[in-house]
Amino acid sequence: MVKLSVIVPFYNVQQYAPDTLRSLRANARDDFEFILVDDCSRDETPDILERAARELPGAVHLRHETNGGLATARNTGLDAARGEYLTFLDGDDWLAPGYFSQLVGAIEELGCDFVRTDHVQCTARARTVHRVPHGRRGVVLNPRDVILPADRSTSVDYAYAWAGIYHRRLADAGLLHFTDGLRTAEDRPWIWRLHREAESFAAVGLLGVFYRRGVASSLTQIGDVRQLDFIKAFDQVVRETAADRDADELLPKAVRTYCAIISHHLGSIERFEPSVARKLKSMSAAALKRMPQGVLDDALDSMDVQRATRLRRLRRRPVTAEVAA
Repeated sequence: MVKLSVIVPFYNVQQYAPDTLRSLRANARDDFEFILVDDCSRDETPDILERAARELPGAVHLRHETNGGLATARNTGLDAARGEYLTFLDGDDWLAPGYFSQLVGAIEELGCDFVRTDHVQCTARARTVHRVPHGRRGVVLNPRDVILPADRSTSVDYAYAWAGIYHRRLADAGLLHFTDGLRTAEDRPWIWRLHREAESFAAVGLLGVFYRRGVASSLTQIGDVRQLDFIKAFDQVVRETAADRDADELLPKAVRTYCAIISHHLGSIERFEPSVARKLKSMSAAALKRMPQGVLDDALDSMDVQRATRLRRLRRRPVTAEVAA
């Protein structure tokens, strides 16, 4: 029986894939499988993965004929996974030796649906530890109970699928698949759904994932139209939260977070191509008009003056019917 399935999408990461694969080798076990999903790379990544499929114990090599994005690549891996537990890694990140064995040990000891972990962010030579924004460690809780408060960073804001491990029963319940086609912010609807619908989770102070920040090929560094998928992602968060039994309590958090992300992108709008910057403004204005307006009023009142002013100005912007749709 496969104990752990590790889903690793790759797309044009020839520079970093060898480090990722070496770290997987340092985590190999007879009962682990590594599902390597090539999302139609156009560089040397396919050759690197073909070699890995022969040399890495437990490797399963899958390839997309067309590029579908990170969410779709992860779903391909999930559909192929056979493990009792599942986790993720991105094709330009890496792991400490033996980390996955510790991770499996943590969730087996706690007996919960999923476990969230800290990670190390790597920007050039700098290393920074990022913690799950939840203070109680090693204690099993209802994940719904840690979504709030609205005005502080909570577990749903720590939206890294690879920072944790998940029991197969979540996949069987349809909670681990991502929204197909989302090119960015794909973790956001996913983490909200997980916290609303799973029954138990815990945070642990386990470090072992090294997240490479600032990679030139990463969508977070590219100012093209794919970045605007954050609007689709947060529309989904708000829509699904509005249908929740605790919508009155949870919607202020969803709307406030959405507003903060819009403000963040507007604050660095110079990194976008001019046509994309114009589209960002028009689509964000339409998004503000789609939000529950009373909840939006309260969210803006709770934000600092700079962000609130920026968003109120955008809210007054006329929106065409096409953009609103």
